[in-house]
Amino acid sequence: MNAVVSKDGTKIAYDRRGEGPAVVLVDGALCSRAQGPMPELAELLAAGFTVYNYDRRGRGDSGDTAEYDVDREVEDLAAVIEEAGGSAYVYGTSSGAALALRAAAAGVPVTKLVLFEAPFVVDDQRQIPPTWVADLRGLADRPGDAIKYFMTKGIGLPGFVVTMMKVMPAWKPMKAVAHTVWYDAAILGDNVRGKPLDASQWSGVTAPVLVVGGGKSPAWMRTSVRAVADAVPGASHREIPGQNHMIKATAIAPVLTEFFGGGSR
Repeated sequence: MNAVVSKDGTKIAYDRRGEGPAVVLVDGALCSRAQGPMPELAELLAAGFTVYNYDRRGRGDSGDTAEYDVDREVEDLAAVIEEAGGSAYVYGTSSGAALALRAAAAGVPVTKLVLFEAPFVVDDQRQIPPTWVADLRGLADRPGDAIKYFMTKGIGLPGFVVTMMKVMPAWKPMKAVAHTVWYDAAILGDNVRGKPLDASQWSGVTAPVLVVGGGKSPAWMRTSVRAVADAVPGASHREIPGQNHMIKATAIAPVLTEFFGGGSR
């Protein structure tokens, strides 16, 4: 394990693999550098890049503070990028895509950015409770309930699916980071209110951006992906057939390699 110290003094743990241009991976909710999609993806990308896979604030071996602020997570990503050499390619998935986009807009030195399905809600196809950030924060000490609320009210999964998840191996590691799931809701901010996206929030983005979605993702998500591509300055859009929000590492790795320029050893 490696670690870097963020601007506010919080330790941020990361793994580094491979050799070549730096790529930083930014997880979504309920994941860490030890579990979720990023470990396998890091291994695939390490053939051509130096890959930084880090524990977001409050997860795994990273530290946290008593009072959460989205800006601190932007600073965490900036600290990892500084450790990677001062600039980096960045890939963010789900709420991690929203975080990476915030960072790029704030001037964090992102060379190129790939966003996979930031779960914004831009029309009436989905309804997110207006109190969901506060609701999830109130469940921070009840991890099972926090996961259920997030999965059903936030993602829109049926309750029986969440019940089935409780017997799966991933349930225990998800519970270990469930107290941070309200952080992800806070990062999405007002972009889940069922209204068109305000493009001005990303006017500061200057890096090339690729917005990616899965061809089998639900209609509301595909609509959101296209809306992000339209709202971010100069962004391009790509849809990967046969994939949904749980995109396979083997499906996204070639897309990243192509967009980031192939890497080198």
